[in-house]
Amino acid sequence: MRFALIDDKRVEAGPGLKGSCPGCAQPVIAKCGTQRIHHWAHLSDKKCDNWWEPETEWHRLWKNNFPDEWQELVLKDEQTAERHIADVCTDYGLVIEFQHSHIHPQERTSRENFYKNMIWIVDGTRLKNDYKRFLQNVNSHSQFVQQGMFLVGSPGECFPSEWVTSSVPVVFDFQVTNSEQNIEIPLYCLLPNRIGARAVLTIWARNVFLNTIINGDWPLWADRLMKDILQVKQEKEDQIARQQRQQANIAFTKFTRRPVQYRAYRRGRRF
Repeated sequence: MRFALIDDKRVEAGPGLKGSCPGCAQPVIAKCGTQRIHHWAHLSDKKCDNWWEPETEWHRLWKNNFPDEWQELVLKDEQTAERHIADVCTDYGLVIEFQHSHIHPQERTSRENFYKNMIWIVDGTRLKNDYKRFLQNVNSHSQFVQQGMFLVGSPGECFPSEWVTSSVPVVFDFQVTNSEQNIEIPLYCLLPNRIGARAVLTIWARNVFLNTIINGDWPLWADRLMKDILQVKQEKEDQIARQQRQQANIAFTKFTRRPVQYRAYRRGRRF
């Protein structure tokens, strides 16, 4: 955790500090070693939020793109009293969860059902050569639709299996932390929408994505994109319908042009 409560104030971890967890109110201590980023840890080994994973530098860099007051907010389901700490929750009610380690599909689904209005951001650099394989597969299976939007066939071959069936947008980040290269790799957003068997992939410049989230424009963008997706879907359906009509016409024409065999009978003899 980045923040703990000291005298009811959110405070970052510092040498010698003690506080309480915002989620469960249990004692936490500041961990300020040299091997990991400074963070708060519970005195006991018991986790108050079983969705929480150890924070990496990648997590912290992403969180710091957003205001402090949006980070690590405790959200509660009023009906079930279930509580979880969201990585980021904007003033507009959008939850952003950052995932570095592997996640079981059942946990992924549980989080999506709990937060509902959310986006995943996934560390794509966890395994070596993932970005290279990703580009190769997407390039061989994708079809350009419009600026920054592609249709991807065989999504199971292009994206990790645990994310293909996500019900919310999943953003893949392939930028290596502290890379010596100054080349900025864009963000790749897999949408839950499908056009036939094809997945919808959008590509974002990082600053554009962040500004869209921070300024509260994500719902407007999503609405515009949905209209574009529906238009593309309708065009695909119209194209398929035209092809089916053409095939039907061709088959009908061939049938009507076939020579008709007549059998003539005269005086009991067949000619």
